[in-house]
Amino acid sequence: MSTSVNTEPVINLSAQSIRIQGEPVLLMSASLFYFRIPHQLWRERMEQVKESGYNCIDVYFPWNYHEREEGSWDFKGQRDVAAFLQLAQEVGLWVVARPGPYICSEWDGGALPAYLFAKDEVQIRQNDPAYLAHVSRWFDQILPILKAYEVGAGGTVICVQLDNELDFFACDDPEGYIGALRDMAIAGSLTIPLIACAGQGGLFEASGLADGVIPTCNFYPNDRDPEFEHKVREYRDRLANQDYPLMVTETNRSHYLLRRLLSAGAKLLGPYLQVSGTDFGFTNATNNWGKPLAFLTSDYDFHGMISPEGHVRKEAYEGRLLSRIIDTYGRAIAEAAPVTDDTWSLQAAQDSKWVYGPHLLALQGGGKLIFLTNGSDDAQSVTLAHDAPESESKQLEVNLPGGRSIIVPTAIPLTLWGMKGELVQAGAELYDALANESGAVLAFHSATSFEIELDINEVAAIDTDSAQANRDQNRIRITLSPTEEKDSSATIMLQDGRRIILVGTTLGKALYSTGIDETGSIYSSIPEALISLESEADTDWRIAVGDGAASMSEGTESGEAIRTERADFLERNGIYRGYAWYEGVVPSLAKPAEGLLVHSGSDVVSLYADGEYAGTVTPGGSSRYVAFDAPRSLSALTARVEIWGHTNFDDSRLPGLKLHALKGIQGLSAVLSKVNLTSNWRFKRQDESGMSEADVGQLDDKDWAIVSFGGWLSPANPAHEVLRRSYVPSSEASSFIVQFDGVEATGQLFVDGRLAGSINEFDPFLDITNLVQPGVQTQLTVVLERPLGRSAGRVFVYETVEAGNWRITAAEEEGLLAHAAQAESSAEKAAFPLQLGSGDVAWLYGTAINSDSKNGWRVHVAGEHLKLTVFFDDTIVGRLWLPGGLARPVMTGGDPCSFYLPGPWFNQEASRLSIMLEAIDPQTPGVLSSLTFRSV
Repeated sequence: MSTSVNTEPVINLSAQSIRIQGEPVLLMSASLFYFRIPHQLWRERMEQVKESGYNCIDVYFPWNYHEREEGSWDFKGQRDVAAFLQLAQEVGLWVVARPGPYICSEWDGGALPAYLFAKDEVQIRQNDPAYLAHVSRWFDQILPILKAYEVGAGGTVICVQLDNELDFFACDDPEGYIGALRDMAIAGSLTIPLIACAGQGGLFEASGLADGVIPTCNFYPNDRDPEFEHKVREYRDRLANQDYPLMVTETNRSHYLLRRLLSAGAKLLGPYLQVSGTDFGFTNATNNWGKPLAFLTSDYDFHGMISPEGHVRKEAYEGRLLSRIIDTYGRAIAEAAPVTDDTWSLQAAQDSKWVYGPHLLALQGGGKLIFLTNGSDDAQSVTLAHDAPESESKQLEVNLPGGRSIIVPTAIPLTLWGMKGELVQAGAELYDALANESGAVLAFHSATSFEIELDINEVAAIDTDSAQANRDQNRIRITLSPTEEKDSSATIMLQDGRRIILVGTTLGKALYSTGIDETGSIYSSIPEALISLESEADTDWRIAVGDGAASMSEGTESGEAIRTERADFLERNGIYRGYAWYEGVVPSLAKPAEGLLVHSGSDVVSLYADGEYAGTVTPGGSSRYVAFDAPRSLSALTARVEIWGHTNFDDSRLPGLKLHALKGIQGLSAVLSKVNLTSNWRFKRQDESGMSEADVGQLDDKDWAIVSFGGWLSPANPAHEVLRRSYVPSSEASSFIVQFDGVEATGQLFVDGRLAGSINEFDPFLDITNLVQPGVQTQLTVVLERPLGRSAGRVFVYETVEAGNWRITAAEEEGLLAHAAQAESSAEKAAFPLQLGSGDVAWLYGTAINSDSKNGWRVHVAGEHLKLTVFFDDTIVGRLWLPGGLARPVMTGGDPCSFYLPGPWFNQEASRLSIMLEAIDPQTPGVLSSLTFRSV
């Protein structure tokens, strides 16, 4: 790798290849994110990536990680981007830089600062001047750093990605938006290529096909999709028509799949998250990986090559093997192109439907590679037919292991390794080669015997040793039979004194190979099994149980309380992460309340009525009803709200899954009555879906059938229905919310002819307060489109009195730690299992020393009905939600029940653990059974 300063453009991208400083390079790029790895371990992770055969990393730069408050920037310590890029240069890794502004990455808000969401004039990810003005401030900070580490300026940054998977987002003007980002990059003096990745194949939607911006592809298929290569070839050809290479900036982590991508002509292989990590602090996201709502765990691990703690997994050796194969063919494969070659075909296999291929890649300078993929877990003996001249072999026998994709050579010039002649074909994968003055060594691997055919002049002798040989003039056939106990080899002596050594070994030995020497000896090192020592941690645990309804900012320096008559979202009150407490007053009630209704709540809302715990909900931005065990009087309400994270993905099914969604609540009401309006709706069929207010006003329902809501049996699919009934809102209530409980249809609700909103199953609540008068009869009209066999659900109206006179307080890491310190004076000795009453909140205190290896601990938590926020000294290292309870959402992205204590973060003596515990099930106490420390 050369990083010398050069005033000429040093990166050239064409359909044929990626050239860096004149050299064609096939890039294997592993995601490695500085913000998820302790900075003391950055170099170690980079070296692990390089040892796994990768020559490149891709890295996001999260805007909101560096601008935590508007106008306040931080690029020091854990956020020192320049130090990270300098290490990449020193280790020798190319860098694909991805500064957003949106990055996705299962990160809080996709890295967009939450203050943007509270600015009504800002249209995020659009060609909008207000939004772009903010992006420009971010680019003004990050682009000069990237510029300083470009290839040609002494660094290793080879390209910069603009935004991320824009085709998943409804951008009105992708060409204008990406073009605006391009102009900012050019204004920042970047001279390296600019790219834009497509997440679902929309090259225009992702890049706008803007001038000067190269589209790339992200593919996340089923790894064993039999048609996958055909799809990739289509995109490769589209890009080649513009003289662009196929760069796969994201894909799954298996090298099985990467081989398939290579066969289709990919020049950059970019598996996402080969290096796992941790979302420290309040940086988690929410997204649509659940039903649809999901919370992303602090543990960020998709089971790639390297675990969050730095353990090297078996897939890393698959990476090293693929890298050896690429190095074996060198620039010939870097400039190769996929071809349709009907002279090769599948002739026979035990179960041919599971054999994908052959797919052929034509090497620059001659020869082809045949790719065969086994879609099953059973090994197969495959026969390939070759429609070749009479002088050549008509078939090729190949052992295809279960669950593998292999690459076998045909018609390869031996000049690749400094020799004369041709490697006509081989029934095994050529995975390594060594060329020197004395000749060449070619190393193959296979689970069974296989044949190698060569065409070589001036052969003096053949030493078969543990092989069989057959020679017919220049044509030589060698059969190698490797076993687990012994490699198999043959040596072809040439008349000029040089030699070609052919050696066969097993897959296992090839995977763990550390190299070959000029005698044909293969060296391998099988890694020792990881031994993880288990400990209960030598610490005296202490616990302080507090008032679950009390704000943790009281008595600390967490900021002044915010006073407001009506509850509103947190971002509109300058609160962007962490916890907040809404404390409101309930006006005098005409009768006892049956429960509470949360208006537009997210992410985690825990409710207290006059200090008594009522329950916890995760509405995803929708509303949610929490019933009391029995009607009761009310005077004060508290909602403890945690921002788990802003969604990293845009999904319209839930309000909280829109990318610009705000957190907190927009109201909390005492429910006086839950009125069931499911019966006695007047019904009429119609031919089309949807109606206007004018259409609704002209309806005459006097002769319509009277049915239960959704009770009309219709043969139509979908059925288009109009339903109408009257309702008298209670004069004792002040707000009214309709719920279509269990609805599996879409539609519209009209109140006295005015549109109240749309109906859908994911957010079935509609507030009609502004459209009704208490005590006055109201007409409800529903226009419904219902698929055959789907339910219309039941209809309820919540008649409520909304709380007011709100007081809002908040706490982030610093505020929570201040509260923990304040509460510690009341702590008592604790022993496992711990039990915490429903709705209670507590601090658990302990200390830990580093493991004997000095690499830290993975701590596994056993228990139920508890949430944990784990501080390791002053850093949140884990936010956990243990199993149990109806409120618990889908937890995804990693292990929801463990956290990592990084070795470099331990003090010389003991480090402090402060764990916030929340019992979040109204029916069952929270239980913490154990904390088990396993050494890293």
